[in-house]
Parts: sequence; structure tokens; C-alpha cells
Amino acid sequence: MVMSAGSGAVKRICVVGGGTAGFYVTQYLVKHLENCRVDVLEKLPVPFGLVRFGVAPDHPEVKNIINTFTKTASHPSVKFLGNVALGRDYTLKDLRENYNAVVLAYGAESDRNLNIPVDGEFRKILSARQFVAWYNGYPGAENVVTASHLQGRTAAIIGQGNVAVDVARILLSPIDQLRKTDITDYALEVLAASKVENVAMIGRRGPLQAAFTIKELREMLKLPGCQTTWRPESFVGIKESISTLPRPRKRLTELMLDSLSKQSPAMAPTSGRVFSPIFFRSPKCVRRSGNEFILDLIVNELQGDKAMATDATESLPIDLLLTSIGYSSLKEDSQLNFDSKKGIISNRDGRVLTNSQEIDPGLYVSGWLATGPTGVILTTMNNAFAVGQMICDDFKEKKIKEEDKPGINLSHKDVVSWSGWEKIDQEEVRRGSKVGKPREKIVSVDEMLKVGL
Repeated sequence: MVMSAGSGAVKRICVVGGGTAGFYVTQYLVKHLENCRVDVLEKLPVPFGLVRFGVAPDHPEVKNIINTFTKTASHPSVKFLGNVALGRDYTLKDLRENYNAVVLAYGAESDRNLNIPVDGEFRKILSARQFVAWYNGYPGAENVVTASHLQGRTAAIIGQGNVAVDVARILLSPIDQLRKTDITDYALEVLAASKVENVAMIGRRGPLQAAFTIKELREMLKLPGCQTTWRPESFVGIKESISTLPRPRKRLTELMLDSLSKQSPAMAPTSGRVFSPIFFRSPKCVRRSGNEFILDLIVNELQGDKAMATDATESLPIDLLLTSIGYSSLKEDSQLNFDSKKGIISNRDGRVLTNSQEIDPGLYVSGWLATGPTGVILTTMNNAFAVGQMICDDFKEKKIKEEDKPGINLSHKDVVSWSGWEKIDQEEVRRGSKVGKPREKIVSVDEMLKVGL
């Protein structure tokens, strides 16, 4: 049902963050809230957040959502302001003074800590977030991964979500397959020289709790020149529980069991690339043993759905360690009531709370900044639409004052408009067409500004 909040003064709303959550909130507002003006403020000169910098380059179909966001940005009631950052170019106080409502949707740009002892000489440890930012051309990530990181044969990934599978797939994909994507040229160069052949993906619980989806697993099983190996002991009793599972989990488990059934000791790979999901293990430490580094793993057993440590351990020689245990948001303004333990802004269903845990009228939060890094794009869309509905309701119920607000003036800053982004977009596509790619991303902010201003 389409809601309106009446006419009268222009309802000025600011959305901080030009990623998935920010655009979905904006889309909802311009469709359902009469007489509104929405300014989308983005830290980078380019929009789309994790759709641009998080989605794997070999998943172009997921990026089609950009078409929807482009329609939203082109709406006459929407203004995109790129290259302006909360805490650097303006404060939360500035926004509160210049808008009727403010939506914080700047996502999660930090990592949850692994918190295990790591030998001081072991330098080849990265977060999956850093690795993804590197191959996707996030400004400043160009040198996060170097050729030296990928000179060993074995990489271990802690975590079993879709991001972990993305990282494994990029490490194990044939380089000619990646050349057809919008992966950065510098990443292609390093990956082409990679000696990584074995990728172990380690999860603390079992196959029934695996966080990756069937689509991601199917891609790994079909990856050319790569074999997936399972540990049969991890699947004891799993077949008997199939009938009790909800359909998505049932289909995923059936696919794992089918893959396992085609595996035999005689098929153990002696060469080529290998992907090894390992269940019921938690990292204990990384230590040196002679000339190699060892990842010690704690053996877990399930009690209900919880992984409980046993006294048993096992050791895995590694050359590279990647952590994929979740993202965390940052406190970008001192006035924010930030829950540092959860890595989110304190809120009640999207309404931001004050330090005394009261609702702060006119201030909202959406996406991973509100919920933590959970779900997929559809999850974020539903959350953002719910926040948009809340804002409409609050205007209708007079919980937000409809006084005239001018919107923030950032004319003294180097602001990239939507037309400026379109110039950057066109230049990237032009550069990509020269080398047979959909685009060649500009990774330097200074260069983006030269093109877009």
C-alpha cells in the first residue's frame, strides 16, 4: 500500500551512504513520501558500495541491481553528493540542523578480530574484506596483496560464508576466466603468478550449519581444473536428518552429500587445484615449526547447534591465512551512540537510540550499520524498506517536525554529482573495452576527481 504524509513544507531527508541500504531507503522514500527531497551523501566519489566493491567480479548478474539504483539517483527529488564523508567534511550535528530526518547507512568497513596468537614472523595474514577490496579496486587497497602473499601452495580461510567461498574461488579460478571480468588489472597480474593450489575453508560447526549458499557451492564444484574434497567423517548421520530440513538447507546438504558420494580415496588429487571445506574446527594459533608455519586447529563437537571445543587438536601447514569472520562498522561521529561490542549503532528496529536508550526522533539507521553484517542483498532491501516505511509513518504521525530545512551546503568541497559519476562510469567502460573487459575501474580517488569534477 502506498502511503503519503500529506503536503506542506518540503520534507528534507539525508541518507549517509551511497551503497545498497542507502539507495533502497531512498528508493522507498521517493516512491511513498510526498513532497520529499533526499540527499545521498557518499564518502567516495563513486556510488554503490558493496555492489561495486564487494560483489565478486565473476558475478556480474548480481550487479544488475545498479540499474535500479541508477533510476533512483535520476529521480528529480534525489541528489547524489559524492566524495564527502561524515566526520571529515561534516558532522552529525550539521545534518540534524539541516534536515528533517537523517538516515545513517554507511555500512561496515572494518573487520572483526580473530583473537588468536600468531607467530610474529608470520606476515601473510589478511582479512577477506581486505582481499575482496584489493581485487575489486577499492581506493587505497591496491597494495594490500602482493605477489609474495601468493607464493606458497596452501591457503587457509577461517569462516564458511559466501565471502569465504568468493575468496577461495578467486584464488583457484583459471586466470583466463578472470580476464573477462571487471577485476582490476593489478590483481590479475598477481593472480597470474600465484602458486596457491590448495585452499582449506574452515568452519567451527558442521555441514548443517554451513553459511554458504547452494549457488556458491555449485560454482566451486564446477570450477575448471579444481577438485573439491570433503572429509567423510564430517557427514556421519547427516543423510538421516535430510527429511527434517527446510528446503534451502535440504538442497544444499543434498548437493554436499552428492559431491561426497562421487569422491573416493582413489580420486585423491596428486596435482591440480583443490578446495577443501573443513568442518568442526576452530583456529587455535599460528606457530612456526622449522621452516614452515602451522595453523593449529581445535576439534569441536556439536551440542545442539553450538560448537563446543574438545581437547583434541590437529595441525595444518599454511602459507597464507585469510579471516572471513565478519565485518564491523565504525563510529564515524562522536555524537553517535555506538555499540562497540556489536559493531553497530544502537537502535530499536532502525530508530537510533540516545545514550539513555531513548528513541532519538528523526534519526534512523539502516543496513549492516543497524543489524551487523548479516544476510544477502534481499535482506538489506527488506531492512531498508522497513526503515523507509518507518520514516513515512513518523512524518504522518508528526513525530518528525515538518519545519523548513535548507539541506547541507557542501559547495566549498570537491563534490562529485551524479553527472560526475556518469563521466567516471563512461571512462571506466571505455578503458575496459580496450582490453575486452566490461570496465576497468579507476582506483585512485584523485584520478576519479579529475574525471568527475
